[in-house]
Amino acid sequence: MHTATLARFRLCLLAALTIATLEQPGLLAGETMFKLLKVLKDKGSITTEEYQMLVDAAAEESVGSPKAATAARGPVVKSPSADSGGQPELPAAPPAKAAVAEAKAPAPKSHWYDKIGFRGYAQLRYTQELDSTGAALHVPNDSSASETSSFLLRRGRVILSGDATERLFVYVQADFNASLSSGETAVGMRDYYGDVALDEDKEFRVRLGQSKVPFGWVNLQSSQNRAPMERPDALNSAVEGERDIGAFFYWAPTEARNRFRDLVKSGLKGSGDYGVWGLGAYSGQGLNRLDLNGEPHLVTRLTYPWKLENGQFFETGLQFQKGNFVSPVSEISLGGAKFTPTRSANGVVDERVAATFVWYPQPFGIEAEWTYGRGPELDPVSRTVESETLHGGYVQLSYRLTPHLGEWYPFMRWQYYDGGRKFAANAPHSRVNEFDLGLEWQPWPAVELTVSYTHTLERTNTRLAPYTATDSADRVAFQAQLNF
Repeated sequence: MHTATLARFRLCLLAALTIATLEQPGLLAGETMFKLLKVLKDKGSITTEEYQMLVDAAAEESVGSPKAATAARGPVVKSPSADSGGQPELPAAPPAKAAVAEAKAPAPKSHWYDKIGFRGYAQLRYTQELDSTGAALHVPNDSSASETSSFLLRRGRVILSGDATERLFVYVQADFNASLSSGETAVGMRDYYGDVALDEDKEFRVRLGQSKVPFGWVNLQSSQNRAPMERPDALNSAVEGERDIGAFFYWAPTEARNRFRDLVKSGLKGSGDYGVWGLGAYSGQGLNRLDLNGEPHLVTRLTYPWKLENGQFFETGLQFQKGNFVSPVSEISLGGAKFTPTRSANGVVDERVAATFVWYPQPFGIEAEWTYGRGPELDPVSRTVESETLHGGYVQLSYRLTPHLGEWYPFMRWQYYDGGRKFAANAPHSRVNEFDLGLEWQPWPAVELTVSYTHTLERTNTRLAPYTATDSADRVAFQAQLNF
């Protein structure tokens, strides 16, 4: 009688559990219900075969296929072993239905904006002029270098870039401290271009929009990576602001492109990937300015990042640009008379060539560039802007140290320029002769601290007539750069 009653009880219990499985498949998939089944198994209320049947039924309902059920319920019940104390080894509890469904769900569809990266940097600078003789010191690209200035947010860059498609790379950079002629600042566009790849390996590219003009290694090097506070005047006189609107073709084999990339990422202060060979046409009037004569400037550049057997990198390059530049003119008082200089409506011949040599700091580094050509310059006698000879360049020595307290980068630079400053009103003649001595320290990747001392032997004040020179000056600058 007792045996028959127990059999009926087990049959009813088994039926109830089976119905629960069919009505609510996730019920037996939970860890709590599985423990209950184990207790019933251990007490002998259900047999091992019955236990296995219930687990199989729950797994099949949760996953939806016999193969998935096997994976969901874990290993099958094994024969008793010494480690199991003589009891059958039970499988781990099967996952819940929601977890299984999540694991089998297809990956979300990728969108172009998922591939766009966001980064930037900011430079807070403080400059103190120690002494000067002659005309008031004027550094065109650094308004903090004067007797009346102190703190300056020199750059506040925000960059969006990435592969919109397999063939299109986009790059947008804004500056939240773009200088205005009034001395105030505003948000300004620095870069806005797209690279169209002409082949699958992206060795051939066409760049369309506003971007850097490939003239001068130091012009192409990002200010985020440059150690001195500002670029040398001689190379920067070709393209102040470094950018213009145009179309450029770049070619570089994959090996060279990888080297250009690694020279930046490895902390060697590379200039970036502007191709082994570049050729382009651009408006020629400078950053965020329209063309004024309908004749684009032309530029070409040839460079290569060499690698020696010991791993040392060095780069050599040549570049050339040509066009007619329309310099702005305004009334000035010069030689006791007031007049507005005249110039050709079509602009003045502006052409120059430059040579580059860079020995990357591993740990000792050398940078040297020199340019020669002719460009717009004011002739005080004829009171006209004519094309005159120009030349100049720079030599920089550096040493890279990587001890436990971050990266240290001491540097020394001499720069010289003798020629017209075409972007200034009336294109006055400018002569610059300066030495820089500084130290850059990067305790963490997100923070860079730089101190720089500059001794000026001569620098023409090209902002105000009669365009006299500062004969001697000393200044010290401190800068904190934040990278994100």
